[in-house]
Amino acid sequence: MHQTRQYELVYIVSPDATEPQITGLHEQVQEVVGRFSGQIDKSENWGRRKLAYEIGPHKEGTYVLEVITGPGELVKELERRLRVSDQIIRHLVVRVDEEISIVERARTRRRAGSQRRRVARGLPPERQPGEGPATPDERDDDRFEGEA
Repeated sequence: MHQTRQYELVYIVSPDATEPQITGLHEQVQEVVGRFSGQIDKSENWGRRKLAYEIGPHKEGTYVLEVITGPGELVKELERRLRVSDQIIRHLVVRVDEEISIVERARTRRRAGSQRRRVARGLPPERQPGEGPATPDERDDDRFEGEA
């Protein structure tokens, strides 16, 4: 059985590409994801932006983000397809499920420590309404949260 993982795929499409061509690239990604029994969790077209540095003759490109859940073979096939596409200037695939679980473990550890300290001081483990501002370790730390 293949392990399902979550990936973020960002690709930059040539500025010469038309809207239907960009849609066509998205449909190709959808087709590959479907063939490997994966799913696209989120798809965002970030629009045309200036590149940090020139890539060949291009100074800008259209950025597209796809959040994909599926097996590793899916990513290998996607990368192969993206590499040979003339329309795509650059692409990057990053596995994100591991980072999400690390953040969740850290949050759980912080919350447990906070509850232990509260009980040691004779307080209920959870904050009660009207107790005043939370201390930094009792607040939910969303610095590492992605957009949901």
